[in-house]
Amino acid sequence: MTNGFFNIERKQPVTLMLHRGAQEIDYPSLRRLDTPPATASHVPIEHFRVVDLVKSTLFMYGHEVTAEHHGVTEDGMRYFGVLSLRSTYTGYEDMVALRNSNDRSFPVSIGFGSRVFCCDNMALVADHVIRRKHTANLKRDLPGIIGELIEPLTLQREAQHRTIDRYRRTDIPNALADHAILSMYRRRVINVQRIPDVLEHWEQPAFEEFKERRNAWRLFNAATYALTGRIVDRPNTTPILHEIIDATCEQAH
Repeated sequence: MTNGFFNIERKQPVTLMLHRGAQEIDYPSLRRLDTPPATASHVPIEHFRVVDLVKSTLFMYGHEVTAEHHGVTEDGMRYFGVLSLRSTYTGYEDMVALRNSNDRSFPVSIGFGSRVFCCDNMALVADHVIRRKHTANLKRDLPGIIGELIEPLTLQREAQHRTIDRYRRTDIPNALADHAILSMYRRRVINVQRIPDVLEHWEQPAFEEFKERRNAWRLFNAATYALTGRIVDRPNTTPILHEIIDATCEQAH
């Protein structure tokens, strides 16, 4: 990935694959980073405070963080992270993606997504992404904003599970898969260079789970696999992809 948020390395425990000069950092080192002073129009917030607010709110609402990974650019101004959550569902795990910058390059961003265990591709549920600029009221408002995101997370996780279960139960003929992939291109989920990648992962999945049936789950993962590392940079991608796969499921019945 050259212009995205982060990638998740394959065939290893979930971690960050960072670009644009960023490197992985542990939490104690994250706390020691300097934060620039506030100005009249820009009020930076410490990266670790964003992490702490999200983790404490997750805990308050009964979610358990099982792993966390953090990365920053060399100057410490831009932060990227993922928190893995314990899930009762098999085949994937829920994740929270975090992003913060103190050089005005992007706002505080927090989103909920999922990672498929076998191939480590991540799909962000963009309906539940928040973004806030570093204004004077950010520190005051951020705890409440995060709470509004986390409070319905249990229902969101349940809804996600129902969607994935439906995808697993719906077989997709090749002609319908071709139509869906073309729709992904037309709706700018993928560009023309990504069409062969999606087709390849649809025709010849790299992982056994997706070789069993030509279903909507296989097609969805073919798309997210091809988009690995770009989902969080373009968070509107996943809802559109879901719309396409949902419509394909309807046509398959």
